[in-house]
Amino acid sequence: MKKIEAIIRPHKLDDVRTALGDKINGMSVLEIRGFGRQRGHTEVYRGAEYKIDFVPKIRLEIICADQDAESIIETICASARTGKIGDGKIFISDIQDIVRIRTGERGEAVI
Repeated sequence: MKKIEAIIRPHKLDDVRTALGDKINGMSVLEIRGFGRQRGHTEVYRGAEYKIDFVPKIRLEIICADQDAESIIETICASARTGKIGDGKIFISDIQDIVRIRTGERGEAVI
């Protein structure tokens, strides 16, 4: 099993969700803030300039079977890409086990 964590631009969430369609059984979505090479930006509000150090992003968390991971990753890349700095990153981790709290079931059947 794999855990796929994708950091994407907020306005690309609907595109990614639509593109994933029935490739996934579920996902978690978190609103986060951070920076990478993008290093934030400045905005002007009522004539004063403000530096925004942390850029708003969305983090998706998806657990999937090993054989589904590559297809999901390719779909996220294709649907979240704008070609500009700040498009995001995808992190892939191995999952040792999963337990459904309600029933105590374990393993891939829980996905």
